[in-house]
This record gives sequence, structure tokens and C-alpha cells, in this order.
Amino acid sequence: MLFLWVYMHVGITGETLVALTLVSLLVIITVSDLSYMLIPNKILIVFFPIFIVLRFIFPGDQAWWSYVLGAVIGGGIIVLIAVLSRGGMGMGDAKLLIVCGAVLGLSHIMVAFVLACMIGSLIGGLLLLLKITKRKQPIPFGPSLALGIMISYGYGSDMIKAYLTLLG
Repeated sequence: MLFLWVYMHVGITGETLVALTLVSLLVIITVSDLSYMLIPNKILIVFFPIFIVLRFIFPGDQAWWSYVLGAVIGGGIIVLIAVLSRGGMGMGDAKLLIVCGAVLGLSHIMVAFVLACMIGSLIGGLLLLLKITKRKQPIPFGPSLALGIMISYGYGSDMIKAYLTLLG
């Protein structure tokens, strides 16, 4: 279904390869984090250079430095949260945002992070309300990040334009 969404969203272009690779990474990460509460380094290490090469060949609609800043600031936010919360967030989440920041760029990785926080809060609240989880019980954040990243990848530009329009 996600591959079909990619085709419908970007058609057959160079960006299709970037999008299909991103979808593949996010599906793997989601399954892994839900099953084992782990975002494996081995997976991220394989995908990161692939994304760098793909972004070099298919630069997207942002300046090259936006992708570098997306990786640094995207991962840096999670590292800062992990340090300040003394382990409340995993380093796998930070590494995932580094990799995906290099694909989405600065503005879109910020949108993805905000969306992931909203999605994670909603899911966490529902799990608590339905008594599926208990307070202080860890909940994997990778699936929320994956959904936020996909939404931002597909609709981030429109969301940013709408937000800026609201600001006037």
C-alpha cells in the first residue's frame, strides 16, 4: 500500500527511488521497534549511505545544506531530550532522525518531529486510557516517528505553507 502511495504521490521519477527506500526503512523500523523496542544500528548503517548517494543523485527541492542541517538538528533534538530526561528517549530514535533528516531536510524533519510527538502523545494517552499500558511503562516511539516522517515527506511542504499562511 505504501509503495502504491509513493507511485501515486511522486509518479515515476528519480524521487521515486528515494521514497521507496524511505518507505522500506520505515516499515523495517516500525516492525522492529514494536516487536523488540529496538531500532537496530545495522539497519540504519546500511540505509544512511544509500540515502546520501540518492540525495546526491536526486537532490530534491531543497539546498544541500538543508539536508545536512536536517540530519544534525533532527538527531540533535532527540539526543538533547534523551540527555535531559536521563534516558526517556532511546538513541535509536536519534539515529533514525539523523538518517531521515538527511532525506527530508531541515524544515520537513522538524514537521515530522512535531507530528511524531502529537501522534505518540495521542497513542500513549489512548493506551493509558484503555489500560493497555501503565504509567512509566516504555512505549516505542519509532512507529510514531515513522508515521510523522511519512506524512511530512508527502505533505510537509503543504503543511508548512498552510502554517505560514495562518501567521500572515
